[in-house]
Amino acid sequence: MRKVVVTGMGLITPIGIGRPEFTAGLHARRSGIRPITRFDASGFRSRVAAEIPDFRPEDFLDRKQVRRFDRYSQLAVCAARLALADAALDPAGVDRELFGVCIGSALGGIGFAEENHTRYIQEGWKGVHPLLALSIFVGAGSCNIAIEFGLTGPASANGDSCSAGAIALSNALRYIQLGQADRMLAGGVEAPLYEVCYGAFDLIRAMSSRLDPPAEACRPFDATRDGFVMGEGAAILLLEAEEVARARGAHIYAELAGAAVTNDGFHMTQPRPDGRSALRCMRLALRDARLAPEEVETVSAHGSGTPLNDRSETMALKELFAERAACIPVSATKSQHGHPLGATGAMEAAAACLSISTGFVPATTNLHHPDPECDLDYVTDGPRFQPVRNVLSNSFGFGGINAALVFQEVEP
Repeated sequence: MRKVVVTGMGLITPIGIGRPEFTAGLHARRSGIRPITRFDASGFRSRVAAEIPDFRPEDFLDRKQVRRFDRYSQLAVCAARLALADAALDPAGVDRELFGVCIGSALGGIGFAEENHTRYIQEGWKGVHPLLALSIFVGAGSCNIAIEFGLTGPASANGDSCSAGAIALSNALRYIQLGQADRMLAGGVEAPLYEVCYGAFDLIRAMSSRLDPPAEACRPFDATRDGFVMGEGAAILLLEAEEVARARGAHIYAELAGAAVTNDGFHMTQPRPDGRSALRCMRLALRDARLAPEEVETVSAHGSGTPLNDRSETMALKELFAERAACIPVSATKSQHGHPLGATGAMEAAAACLSISTGFVPATTNLHHPDPECDLDYVTDGPRFQPVRNVLSNSFGFGGINAALVFQEVEP
């Protein structure tokens, strides 16, 4: 079976744009969570979000593209461009029939649809963007990337809620392993910060209502946690077959060694209380990577800050690692960059690769009141600068969709 490695990262996040800035944000425990500025949120319980404060699409796209793309496709194409630049790869110089795209997103261009519905109510059809129909589906992200760079290999998209980005990476892994592609741009993109989109999650009381201070609204594993903080962003990784990457002298961050997906079959918003399906997902991913639980060094937790999810994930990790559970560092970086829904698994995958390539374990911030039921080593004193040889990365989404990825160090 072909080994698949990560050679480029395109990151547009609330704590930094580009790999160096994202890394610096993790090192500095930077928070991207602040009061919402995109719309008037005064009528909602939740009024904070992880916005990207300094994203300028015109820094990456020409004026025609800026007008043509909605925010979802802007983020997708710009993150792909960053990933290629980070990998020092020009797609024109490789076989683009063996170069594909996999993108995950919970909502795709639905925010653009909301925006245009408002225009329709105010102005009628003359106010609606002519490319609305081509912008709102989840596949618009992957298709626009493929068109932009002339990639004619496998192209797919998924809308698997908060696990979408991780599942896109899992799918890309399989395309390369099966020889259907040599290279894949894969990850997650989300642009959900529109009033109705945001309000829909506020309506089901899934998000934190903590307003003071905003930076502490997301509190994974804390006894006072009360929900996630919605964010936006894009994280796209360049995956290459190891032999292809080495042939061009590429810098390798880590190997994507294993992946798995399961479903709770239980509830649309609540995880299984016993964490059984999440546990099975982690075990399958480790088996796929040929890594035993006793060899795992760190965990990138889903750690959304919701009362039920954090508890069930902790239970599953305890069952997986048994007596070692309390000794394994567990990071929940949503406490810094928020929860960009379908992009979050890919954003955390990038953090896992950076942990391995540069030697640090990211912090879990805002954990001030330990929950007796969440009693693992959550790296509250981090980041910890130490060698990291592998990371198990979890993503759990609405509908009971579980995804787990395993990243490993690559020998020179």
